[in-house]
Amino acid sequence: MAHSYTPGLTVTEQTVIHRRRMLPLPGKVVVAVGDRVRSDQVVAKAELPGKVFPINLANQLSVTPGEMKGYLTKREGDAVAKDEILAENNPLIKWFKTEIRSPVSGTIESISSVTGQVLLREPPRVLELLAYVDGTITDTIPQQGVVVETTCSLVQGIFGIGGETSGDIVVAVQAPDDPLTANHLTSAMKGKVVVGGSFLSAETMKQAKAVGVAGLVVGGIHDEDLRALLGYDLGVAITGTEQVGFTLILTEGFGTIPMAAKTFTLLSSHAGQKASISGATQIRAGVIRPEIIIPQRDGQPKTAGQSQREGIRLGDPVRIIRDPMFGRIGEVSALPSELTKIPTESEVRVLEVKFADGKTA
Repeated sequence: MAHSYTPGLTVTEQTVIHRRRMLPLPGKVVVAVGDRVRSDQVVAKAELPGKVFPINLANQLSVTPGEMKGYLTKREGDAVAKDEILAENNPLIKWFKTEIRSPVSGTIESISSVTGQVLLREPPRVLELLAYVDGTITDTIPQQGVVVETTCSLVQGIFGIGGETSGDIVVAVQAPDDPLTANHLTSAMKGKVVVGGSFLSAETMKQAKAVGVAGLVVGGIHDEDLRALLGYDLGVAITGTEQVGFTLILTEGFGTIPMAAKTFTLLSSHAGQKASISGATQIRAGVIRPEIIIPQRDGQPKTAGQSQREGIRLGDPVRIIRDPMFGRIGEVSALPSELTKIPTESEVRVLEVKFADGKTA
């Protein structure tokens, strides 16, 4: 059965999640089902082929392609070091001697007596896939990847940039409506996930990059500051590959918006604990939300995972995201089943929200 009201972002103290970790090309899985893993632990590896460097040896030796093999000092498949001699001639007068040296270290992939070219390939680059979260391996996909399960606190943001990283949580402000300023960031926050309040300025982001924080979590940001940070306008494609020096997660949206009290309280209660975060966001089909995952510490009592919500309920907190009440927070006070005509003359389902001052909308 479809639901007219669907839940928004997840903010929960305890749940069980599974993260599928996959290599971009076939490789080797180095862990087994049941293994406990850390977020920075390698769970699978693959080799990316090295670059190819063509060399026209026949031309450089001033011989025909068919004669070239008589001048080679290496064979196909041999390893070579940078500046090692690949081919040379032996003239009667040594001043006319020609030596062709390898421009890179690698292997000789092919030698052509038709074109006179030798192809060198650099050593493969090892691609290591990390677990991303502390947890347990529940499944392995041969040559492809694994599934990691963890019991954790989970906070989903509304928008983010930057890739996966981890660090201890540091709460830099006193209240969810306090802006995060450059003065809040100190050298002690290097490698940490810093939690702010309502806003983050361009100056603060510059300081965050200088300090070397792992991530920033705040309520909102001005779009022009984000544009200045990236150097371009973001489109509607997936984010998460940006290289800005840290991962940024917005929990509320664009503008100066206090972080939701529930989110701020949850993050504050886990100050000092390790968190895994990702700024990857996709707002179109196949929605991906930025996330903050705080794995449960060993020894903490485990409870059953949170059941999937089926829709918005009376009393649920909500935030208005349209003018004239943009940013205001209230709670659902009514869910009328009858259709209501709106200014566009469409008849739709609506809900009623009650604010802290007693007013409703």
